[in-house]
Amino acid sequence: MPNEPPDQLLFAFAQLNPIVGDVAGNLEKARAARALAAGQGAELILFTELFISGYPPEDLVLKPAFQAACRTAVETLAAETADGGPAVLIGTPWREGGRLHNAVALLEDGRVSTLRFKVDLPNYGTFDERRVFAPGPMPGPIPFKGVRLGVPICEDIWSADVVECLSETGSEMLLVPNGSPYRRTVYDERTNIAVARVVESGLPLAYINQVGGQDELVFDGGSFVLNADRSLAVQFPNFQERVRLTRWERWADGWRCEEGARAPLITGEEANYAACVTGLRDYVEKNRFPGVVLGLSGGVDSALVAAMAVDALGPERVHCVMLPYRYTSNESLSDAAGVAEALGCRYDIVPISEAVEGLEASLAPLFAGTERGVTEENLQSRARGTILMSISNKFGSMVVTTGNKSEMSTGYATLYGDMNGGYNPLKDLYKTEVFRLCHLRNRWKPAEALGPSGRVMPDNIIVKPPTAELRENQKDQDSLPPYEVLDAILECLVEKEMPVAEIAALGFEPALVARVERMLNIAEYKRRQAAPGVKITSRNFGRDRRYPITNRFRETA
Repeated sequence: MPNEPPDQLLFAFAQLNPIVGDVAGNLEKARAARALAAGQGAELILFTELFISGYPPEDLVLKPAFQAACRTAVETLAAETADGGPAVLIGTPWREGGRLHNAVALLEDGRVSTLRFKVDLPNYGTFDERRVFAPGPMPGPIPFKGVRLGVPICEDIWSADVVECLSETGSEMLLVPNGSPYRRTVYDERTNIAVARVVESGLPLAYINQVGGQDELVFDGGSFVLNADRSLAVQFPNFQERVRLTRWERWADGWRCEEGARAPLITGEEANYAACVTGLRDYVEKNRFPGVVLGLSGGVDSALVAAMAVDALGPERVHCVMLPYRYTSNESLSDAAGVAEALGCRYDIVPISEAVEGLEASLAPLFAGTERGVTEENLQSRARGTILMSISNKFGSMVVTTGNKSEMSTGYATLYGDMNGGYNPLKDLYKTEVFRLCHLRNRWKPAEALGPSGRVMPDNIIVKPPTAELRENQKDQDSLPPYEVLDAILECLVEKEMPVAEIAALGFEPALVARVERMLNIAEYKRRQAAPGVKITSRNFGRDRRYPITNRFRETA
């Protein structure tokens, strides 16, 4: 390295939580971050993908009025850069030559000086960008203060072509704005992709990701900077907003980011839990609900949802309601009360006997001569759902549903009953994962959680056999295989799309695999009517997996 002082650049990176459609709010958030970066001495601040519109805007971005509002916001912010403060690299929709692009704009000296458009538009899983955007041409570097900045946008680094073009046209570093949603395998995937691009290009890479919930997607942040030697220079925390200054120096062999703060990432089941809390919090906050209400049954699912809700919103905004009937055990009453007391939230008991018996009396002439069965059991669930929705209508709190992915997969849930509600933080968690997260929450909570520390769920809730308590001595395993077996089969069917015969070859009983596959297929109509919920796995129900409701195809083992 030379003895003379190297050239230096000060870049601020903004890991923030924009709101889709809130153009004015996102502009104000960008202004506040730019002011903070100016105080830190930054020369440039980089925001994430489509920051001005919020990400993903889906078909909202096709509205001409929305496109115009985004452009006006960008031009307004550009004019403000005439104050001598930091330049801005910001993501925005941008119409150019009759085509709408996913763009990044460099704002400096009071104007929009440079635009670059995303080339690789993802069209798989949760992404559908080819529906709304046109791909841009292969980009060259963006000149800034005599330095050539390569700015590939999110998916542009997931294959080699765009970075190769940027490298060959003289880029000296890679600054990557992202809208990359959480899934349980995402950290290894991102790191592997970033390292591959660094190795191929020989350039340092800054990966800047947004944070926060947007419908069923959760963006976890976790931004980082890798130097050309693949060393980690800076690591942002995940699930937290940050504006952080980075110092860059040019040496004989190129630019290098000075080592800065390297926050430890939460991973594994802790990250899954944090994602559920983040998704629920932002769904409630961004849709302006005053709080949530949920049925607290004394079972493991509702206990975990109650803990997540309190961690997301605070106990004063969570209302738990026990809705007992003749099959509700004293054990469940005690367990539900114990959860509410430990969490410090409001807890009410609303018996459903009169509602259920009134419905049965109304239906008695029609049902005369038939046997009692699932129909009568479902009346209990639907009475509970109606009561919770009535509380929601009266007081404005959103009903949170509590079904897990095992139940959503097999249809072990009642339409217009326990499926009622606006959001479901457990929707992409299998039952066995629910149990593990209950154990986890009793010993740990996220750094920004608003709920109490320590044990919040009685051990009995976690160890007792799961039951819907819709008839005497009912257990889930009367209708379903043991959850350890069921979840293993479902993961093969849903996440891996394995043929039934291959799953059976793993040691599962062929008839059981075929039965589970049948339950999965025929429950599609229920899932279409289910509340949105946080994406955790590689394949959630909804954006990732879109099967026809009318579908006669069946496999054999």
